[in-house]
Amino acid sequence: MKFLPIFNLIVLFCISTSAKSDQQTALPLENIQLPPGFSISVWAEVPDARAMALGDDGTVFVGSKSAGNVYAITEKSGKRQVRVIADRLKMPTGIAFHEGALYIAAVDKILRIDNIENTLDKPAAPHIINADYPSETIHAQRYIAAGPDGWLYVSIGSPCNVCEADPTEFAIISRIRPDGSEREVFAQGVRNSLGFDWHPVTGDIWFTNNNRDWMGEDLPPHEMNHAPRPGLHFGFPYCHGSTLLDPKFGAKRGCNKSTPPAAELDPHVTPMGMRFYTGSLFPERYRNQIIMAEHGSWNRRVKVGHRLLFVQLEADQVVSKEVFAEGWLIAEQNQAWGSPVDVLVMPDGALLVSDDTTGAIYRISYDETAIGQDEDN
Repeated sequence: MKFLPIFNLIVLFCISTSAKSDQQTALPLENIQLPPGFSISVWAEVPDARAMALGDDGTVFVGSKSAGNVYAITEKSGKRQVRVIADRLKMPTGIAFHEGALYIAAVDKILRIDNIENTLDKPAAPHIINADYPSETIHAQRYIAAGPDGWLYVSIGSPCNVCEADPTEFAIISRIRPDGSEREVFAQGVRNSLGFDWHPVTGDIWFTNNNRDWMGEDLPPHEMNHAPRPGLHFGFPYCHGSTLLDPKFGAKRGCNKSTPPAAELDPHVTPMGMRFYTGSLFPERYRNQIIMAEHGSWNRRVKVGHRLLFVQLEADQVVSKEVFAEGWLIAEQNQAWGSPVDVLVMPDGALLVSDDTTGAIYRISYDETAIGQDEDN
């Protein structure tokens, strides 16, 4: 089989994106329910869109899972261009932008492309900065982000549904220096985190966690966690949520020895990407609060999730949770047509949402003057 050069892939992908523009209008966005004043549209189309990161010049970088590609989206005069900037990688779901470089988490290695925003039309091949990550592919969709301390944080999921694996290698959030050195464990007992962010005021990390399967339709709860310092253990595989002992491993370590979640989330909803909203476009109540993607259940008879959740904090305490956007799941048919993965706050205050089912990236915006217009028409 003959492979096309990366430049040709970029050109072909840009052409195919334009050719698919009619497909974007076919998505039933009228089904999406948002608070008054908010609206949603398709911003770009990216196959298998997963985690997102924002460059200094406004470039939106997007990882993928099965596609094996990393994409860059630029906008000029209202027109967006999608480029493939890296391909043939193994599940490059996690990406991070830090000090001009793009970092890619691809299962057993972390790669970097330097000076990326100045070389989008002819990017250098990613070079490996750390190849010391587990090669197991179960829960190997790494999430990676740069913390305010200058370290790169990388999740490493459990290599199983539930088991006692090496606690220095699995079910952890790790961190490394930007050059790939000094890998260390930051948090343990984290079965599978697919999203985290740092509070814009305190600098503490908050992260989602997916708990084990096969405990029933309504167990166990998933989690929103808060780690104000390194070295904390969040329970897996012994304790799920605040008080639920695992039927096999719970007797070995009680829940009182673990850090409880900041909030329990509904079982099976699969919480993934989350961001603190730091823009100025949305109403004040959203400022410095969490918006989180729930990818949706995969083995529950009655499907749940497939929505965005708004989590409100006061003094590091979760005080409320409410649905922010829903409609990707059609409850009457028990079918979902979309699956939110990650969220990203843009410089103009709008919120991007990636969807790996439709291959769309949505833009959610707010206009106070639009409130009540639907009722008047």
